[in-house]
Amino acid sequence: MKLDIRGDTLLVSEIKELGAENANEFRDSVRSEMKNGHKNLEVDLAATTFIDSCGLGALIALHKTACSRQGTLRLKNPQPQVNQILELTRMHRVFEIIKT
Repeated sequence: MKLDIRGDTLLVSEIKELGAENANEFRDSVRSEMKNGHKNLEVDLAATTFIDSCGLGALIALHKTACSRQGTLRLKNPQPQVNQILELTRMHRVFEIIKT
């Protein structure tokens, strides 16, 4: 996982999988970086080939954290299989999804 900063936005990328094995670590790592005054999150899912309910839970928790700071969470470039899960679970209605 790679973390970059652009203004008040924390950019998260290079996530291979987001599942039960790493969801809590992912959530906690991103939250600890957000303590530095960032309110917006942008999670690039271009490299993510797998997401499960634990991964979705981590994204929802980060969405709530961003909202509590009057910020947003955006998901960028989800792979087709990840996008399918987002649509099946209707999470595409919760998250702003950007395809570039």
